[in-house]
Amino acid sequence: MLAALIRWLTGGILDRVLDTIDKRVDAETDRDRIKAEVIKTYLETRPGFMRAGGFWLMLLFAAPLGFWFAAVTIYSVFWCAGCAFPQDWTIAALPPPLDDWSGLIIASIFGVVGYTMGRR
Repeated sequence: MLAALIRWLTGGILDRVLDTIDKRVDAETDRDRIKAEVIKTYLETRPGFMRAGGFWLMLLFAAPLGFWFAAVTIYSVFWCAGCAFPQDWTIAALPPPLDDWSGLIIASIFGVVGYTMGRR
C-alpha cells in the first residue's frame, strides 16, 4: 500500500532514477572487467617475449666469453710454451673488471637455465 502511494506520488521518477543508477553501475563493472581481461592478456604474453628476448641477450653476452674461453683452452692445449706446438704469442687475459664480470655472467646464465630446467 505504501509502495503504491509512493509510486503514485513520484510518478515513477524514483524507478527511472534507480534504473539509471543500475545501468551505470553495470557499465562500470563491464568496463572494469574488460580492463582486467586486457591486463591479464598482456601479462600472459609478456613472459613469452621476455623468454625470447632473454635468450638473445644471454647469447649476446655469452658468445664473446665463450669465444675467449675456447681460445684460451685451445691455446693452453696446443700452443703454450711447453705444449705440442710451442708459440711465442699468448692470448691476453681480460682486464680486471671484466674477468670478474665474465665469471658472474656465465654463472648467472647457467644458474637461470638450471633453475628453469629444474622447475619444469
